[in-house]
Amino acid sequence: MARNEKMSSMTESEIRYYRRQLLAFKRRLGADLTALEAEALQAAGGEASGGLSDVPTHPADLGTDAYEKEIDLSLLEKNDQILDEINDALERIEQRTFGRCEECGQAIPGERLEALPYARYCLRDAQRLQDQPPR
Repeated sequence: MARNEKMSSMTESEIRYYRRQLLAFKRRLGADLTALEAEALQAAGGEASGGLSDVPTHPADLGTDAYEKEIDLSLLEKNDQILDEINDALERIEQRTFGRCEECGQAIPGERLEALPYARYCLRDAQRLQDQPPR
């Protein structure tokens, strides 16, 4: 496929717009990841939570700390996945395939890219792939 055919439905100004959107999203996500990492790696209980010693004052505190840490780690993992998707979308811009569904090859509507600028698939294919059982 010729260079212009891959992204023929998207203008250069639209490409620049989505690149800026993705880079801004990447910066915000990077700041969020830094804060989440600090919180997830913080020591639990005792002095870390304002106590006078490193021993929790109540056994339920351990459960709460573990639960909060689990949530932080889950958010970290999800944000890391999104960061990978953003980097992949920036690579698709460089490869001139951004804005095309990786499944059917059709243009991904602008409304979808506005909502999810790193979208790989049109909505129809995204839903179909999500409904398929994992292999």
